[in-house]
Amino acid sequence: MSSLLSITIIMLIWTVSDFVSKKTKSLVSSLLVASLIFLVGFKSELLPPTVLHDSSLLALGTTILGFIIIHIGTMIRLAEFKRHWRTVVIGVSATLGIVGALVLGAPLLGSLNYSIAAAAGVTGGTISVILAQDAALKFGLTSVAVLPVLITAFQGIIGFPLTSLILKREAQRIKREDDYHAIVETSDDNTKTILPESLQTTAGTLFIVGCVMLIATALSQLTNGVVNEFVIALVLGVVFCELGILKRNILEGIDAYGLMMLSIMIIIFGPLGTISVHDLMDLALPLVLSFVIGVSGGALVALFVGKLLGYSAPISIAIGLTSLFGFPGTMILSQEAARSVGSDELEIEKIQAEIMPKMIIAGFSTVTITSVLVVGLLVSFIH
Repeated sequence: MSSLLSITIIMLIWTVSDFVSKKTKSLVSSLLVASLIFLVGFKSELLPPTVLHDSSLLALGTTILGFIIIHIGTMIRLAEFKRHWRTVVIGVSATLGIVGALVLGAPLLGSLNYSIAAAAGVTGGTISVILAQDAALKFGLTSVAVLPVLITAFQGIIGFPLTSLILKREAQRIKREDDYHAIVETSDDNTKTILPESLQTTAGTLFIVGCVMLIATALSQLTNGVVNEFVIALVLGVVFCELGILKRNILEGIDAYGLMMLSIMIIIFGPLGTISVHDLMDLALPLVLSFVIGVSGGALVALFVGKLLGYSAPISIAIGLTSLFGFPGTMILSQEAARSVGSDELEIEKIQAEIMPKMIIAGFSTVTITSVLVVGLLVSFIH
């Protein structure tokens, strides 16, 4: 299949997936829709198994994955994490609880490989899934590579309604107890950087980010690959942004950003073209167990740690569940909970101001940071 036809078909599939997601208010994720379309297309032979490779997006996504991870690092504000340290502790603990429960549940899932892959899917998003996939495919473990894709595809269907119910209980508690706190938002100059303007163009930005990724790769090699290069890239993104070398949200607004995001999303669909229907059916039980074991482990740990730190049970569990969706779901669910309980605009704003900062910070601490760091270390045990 020609590159032009391949990329046109992929863009059509993603357009349909986005349309369905928006119509269902993200209850049905675009990832689920796209996964089903690709899966049906591959198994019915309507789509050739080489369509992703033929589009050249697969090669692009693999190349610039580190760029996106560095960009995520520049999105993290250390001052906000310091101010909401209790939320961060609960979120990190919940993520570790999910991972711990899944590792201990390895005999039920079938193997440690499935447990690690499940941890990547339940605790994280695209980046964690790709890390697990890459490690699994090196050993030809196609079914292990597919499991986190399936988990991620169903995350929203489970995470959104469950978290919505819990956040509404928290909103009712806040309204009942009049438990409002003043939220002071700190301003941040997104353009602050010591780099000259000549290096803030699209080409200049990609050059600088590429250099940072080369540094991350070199540092990873110094550890003989024990510390994953993408884990180092995330840390460098945070550090260089705090030092003023990289500006906040560094890739946001450059001409290539949209295509870069699409290309890394394409990576996760690759194994769907080679897995058999029989292997897919065999993944049904691990898929269900991954959610039951992982979500239960994370919720229990979040509840326990939250109680120790003085948080209510509903908000503690909700923080733990942010690993199932992250931003912007954390923002949307907070807004919906406030609107469903608040009797006027002022009350809605007060409830929202109490819930939303916790949920957004929690999403970054679970999906964006802890999942990538933990999964980046765990994938070395896949064999």
